[in-house]
Amino acid sequence: MQDEILLRQVTGKAQSWLTKDYDEQTRKEVQQLLDKEDKTDLIEAFYKDLEFGTGGLRGIMGVGTNRMNIYTVGAATQGLANYLKKEFANLPQIKVVIGHDCRNNSRKFAEISADIFSANGIKAYLFPDLRPTPEVSYAIRKLSCQSGIILTASHNPKEYNGYKAYWDDGAQVVAPHDRNIIAEVNHIVSASDINFKGNPALIEILDEKTDEMFINDLLKISLSPESIKRHNDMKIVYTPIHGTGGQLIPAALSAMGFTNIIHVPEQDLVSGDFPTVVSPNPEEPAALEMAIKRAEETGADLVMASDPDADRVGIAVRNDQGEFVLVNGNQTLLILFHYLITRWRELGKLTGKEYIVKTIVSSELVKSIAVKNKVKMYDCYTGFKWIATVMRENEGKRQYIGGGEESYGFLAEDFVRDKDAVSACMLLAEIAAWAKDNEKTLFQLLQDIYLEYGFSKEKGISVVRKGKSGAE
Repeated sequence: MQDEILLRQVTGKAQSWLTKDYDEQTRKEVQQLLDKEDKTDLIEAFYKDLEFGTGGLRGIMGVGTNRMNIYTVGAATQGLANYLKKEFANLPQIKVVIGHDCRNNSRKFAEISADIFSANGIKAYLFPDLRPTPEVSYAIRKLSCQSGIILTASHNPKEYNGYKAYWDDGAQVVAPHDRNIIAEVNHIVSASDINFKGNPALIEILDEKTDEMFINDLLKISLSPESIKRHNDMKIVYTPIHGTGGQLIPAALSAMGFTNIIHVPEQDLVSGDFPTVVSPNPEEPAALEMAIKRAEETGADLVMASDPDADRVGIAVRNDQGEFVLVNGNQTLLILFHYLITRWRELGKLTGKEYIVKTIVSSELVKSIAVKNKVKMYDCYTGFKWIATVMRENEGKRQYIGGGEESYGFLAEDFVRDKDAVSACMLLAEIAAWAKDNEKTLFQLLQDIYLEYGFSKEKGISVVRKGKSGAE
């Protein structure tokens, strides 16, 4: 009985997508789902509405209310536009930044979003091609925008896409704006509520100057330029795993002074199908296998891999036997925090007003490092928007050193408000050079941290539950 009621509800929702408000291809695909004898795919596509949550949208691509498509993305953009027009009604021109990663349909979703914003009188700065998530956060602040979005499903499998919304400080939206935007999105009940007809005069394609400004500002976080000069030819293998990191990370490492960046050619190919990996997630050991093999072939010291939108980084280093071992998220955090605080102290930059931030699920050894060095540490909820909230609350009062979480995300600069694999890769390469100056490897540096601050060990387990049954 319950299944019959659900099927009637789903069929009714699907049939509403057969009107002229929806494009011909969408209507055709919906009709195919309705005609299939097995109704599983129909139910999965329509049994609920893809929710615009506090982190935006994320879901499998396809037709239906529970899928990522031009209509669910359009509803999200129209709802956000409606809220921006209420919240910033006093401004002569509301402005947003739009970015996207390598995923299938990301460019299309980005261009449609630009059309919708512009159709609502909002100026849209659209990146010309895929760009890292942190650069979108940077551009929002640099261009004095009120909001921004990026089309990305981060490190999820290839069938997914997503939509993340940012506020005027470059951070993901938090209360009360998240709830208010969700309310506006929920008011969009059909395609006829979405204004798709763009105004080209309000769409501006950004150029390479934004990339240059971003990299030039990132160079300011360097704390050991002399170490880089001495070890500029250190062999570093880097892979974007088919994603957007290839656009900026090699260029950023070169701008720092590193001259021996080794690529994994097969994974430089930009592709939303991620043909060389099962999952483009640097937290998964298999995602780094090709890069480690390349490092073994070339005698490299360091392996780095970023996820599709270049906000997370995974690394591998040589152990005392010269074998490559993976460094997990908490260990990477320890290396980064230890280095930053140590160098700030050595350079006389610690005044007592500095602070770091970690999430509550990240290693407590970070706190040990902070306490011993008399640096204030904040614990916050899981997710980088909460780290950005701490940064916002301390603006003008305390000096930010860095923030991170065990899920392979770190942010070393205060002019971006989301995790950043570009700056993390730059810093990790610098730390490797600095360690060489101290006649150590990154592996030995990690052992030193454990000896000084205490030992810890953890293991991550990914649990995957797909679809309606998985949600239940």
